[in-house]
Amino acid sequence: MTAQHDQTQILDQTPAGISRASTILRRGGLVAIPTETVYGLGGDARNPAAVKAIFAAKGRPVHNPLIVHVADLDTATELARLDDTARTLAQHFWPGALTLVAPLRDGHGLAPAVTAGLDTVALRLPAHPAARALLAEFGGPVAAPSANPSGQISPTTAAHVMAGLSGRIAAVLDGGACPVGVESTIIGTDDTGRAVVLRAGGISPEMMAAVLGYLPVPTKSATITAPGQMASHYAPRASVRLNARTRDGQEVWIGFGPDCAGADFTLSENGDLAEAAAQLFAILHKADATGRPIAVAPVPEYGLGLAINDRLRRAAAPR
Repeated sequence: MTAQHDQTQILDQTPAGISRASTILRRGGLVAIPTETVYGLGGDARNPAAVKAIFAAKGRPVHNPLIVHVADLDTATELARLDDTARTLAQHFWPGALTLVAPLRDGHGLAPAVTAGLDTVALRLPAHPAARALLAEFGGPVAAPSANPSGQISPTTAAHVMAGLSGRIAAVLDGGACPVGVESTIIGTDDTGRAVVLRAGGISPEMMAAVLGYLPVPTKSATITAPGQMASHYAPRASVRLNARTRDGQEVWIGFGPDCAGADFTLSENGDLAEAAAQLFAILHKADATGRPIAVAPVPEYGLGLAINDRLRRAAAPR
């Protein structure tokens, strides 16, 4: 069932592995959990010591709130007040790559550090079968930011998690490669009840527009109101240059589309944004392993391209 690697166990996604992961969470330990977006570093969202351990393992700033993962809509509504917009989106996109930010209910029971002092909480119901099985087995909310050292490239395989957090956490539940490959879209609502995009992600604005009847727009607030809004984030060790139509000097060039012959790596040879999103972080890990500066070809700014470009801009931001 398990394999020992340094101090961190690798658990497979069998009932025995799920049960072991749940036991670790109940005891206040940390387990990296596969989701359809990226691997999350899970801890009991009601246990202050477990939540503190998440921040410590990642080296995450305490003013950066966490996403709370739940097993069902009923649990979400016990923790927060979901308005009509949030409920509509949940009914269409949960389980899935969507996080909803909503006001906390009195008596919610979450550890204070989860929300970083905000009066709202970010909630998600993931679609990955291993994550859903673990949430059901555990029977409570699980706080889970991406399972990597803070600010670095997000993990889409168990090996990525181990490379960054081995020895710092109790276990990794190995659910294979994450099929979406970029984090969830985070949605809040404005004073009029309209949806606003707090972070671009795996559910595009166009997909939500088909449900809401209007296109959600990005927030204009400079204040951190949700996870994933740090200016420098998802960053490799090497420098990153964007909109590069060819390599410069010793750069590793990451291409996109058919016009990038000769690229060292390609997000998608035929310009498929879903394929590019699924491969983004894995290719950034490979490019960074070369020790050379990284250049990335232009990626269109629509659909999943919004999330891809968001991650690339944060990866290239001054650190």
